[in-house]
Amino acid sequence: MRLDKFLKISRIIKRRTVAKEVADKGRIQVNGKLAKSSTDVKVGDQLRIQFGNKVLEVAVEELHESTKKDDAAKMYRIISETRVENNGN
Repeated sequence: MRLDKFLKISRIIKRRTVAKEVADKGRIQVNGKLAKSSTDVKVGDQLRIQFGNKVLEVAVEELHESTKKDDAAKMYRIISETRVENNGN
């Protein structure tokens, strides 16, 4: 499954266009490698996503073509969530 589609369906990022933008700006890594929006995501992959001053690391648990809101969180497991301090440098 494409990275941008996974992020949208799992509701980590609400809109696919936003997911594509974030990926294309180099803010997402899949298994430690920079990823584009078209990168293929598989069960077991680890994603590292940078949102402004927050870094979210998740493991892909399930892949679905579509999902209900309640089931979306089952598609991934949060490994860590850290805040990045911005000192203005």
